[in-house]
Amino acid sequence: MTLLQVAGLVVGYGAAPVLHEVDLTVPPATIVTVLGANGAGKTTLLRTLSGLLRPIGGTIRFDGGSLAGVPVERVVRLGLAHVPEGRGVVAELTVEENLRLGGVWQADRRDARLAQDEVYELFPALAARRRHAGHQLSGGERQMLALGRALVARPRLLLLDEPSLGLAPRITAQIMALLRRLCDETGLAVLLVEQNVRSALSVADQGVVLSLGRVVAAADAAQLRDDAGLRHAYLGF
Repeated sequence: MTLLQVAGLVVGYGAAPVLHEVDLTVPPATIVTVLGANGAGKTTLLRTLSGLLRPIGGTIRFDGGSLAGVPVERVVRLGLAHVPEGRGVVAELTVEENLRLGGVWQADRRDARLAQDEVYELFPALAARRRHAGHQLSGGERQMLALGRALVARPRLLLLDEPSLGLAPRITAQIMALLRRLCDETGLAVLLVEQNVRSALSVADQGVVLSLGRVVAAADAAQLRDDAGLRHAYLGF
């Protein structure tokens, strides 16, 4: 079964394509990591899937339905949540207010409150600082808050862009372990864009390598990890 299916995706800014005929699939309860150097098109891919950019060509299907022309708010209601690079926290709002924003599209107010309580259980550090503003949090806490706000929306697919950026290795390891646990225990699927290749491959089921907007490899994460030639050519280790 496939939750997300992307076929022949072409995306550009103006007349210049950035993604060229990109194909990928994300099954339920699976972490698929998208790897590649800066400028490979990884962030452009996530922005297109979440409805922020319009593709030039190709198809995007989520749970069997087309996402062509679907507005961002409808994409969220369908079950896709996007955590952009930079953590996406509203600095002036408190932790609690940021989490409430995550449930703004939920019709069931009671479930939205329950989802917020579940986030506090996942991230005890946020529970202790729920009255603090976003700008008062550490980098790790802001990343937890951005992830928690996305989870309040009850997504089936989480689009996650560079969650380890600027974080200590210990915090990165905690976030990666949490993603693995959520997939295994709740059925959440994750499309993970990450520069920390070793960390991403340690938790992912599958990997896709982009180079200059094209897919140059797609395989099980373990296979990518063990392919020395591919790693040296495209992944820098």
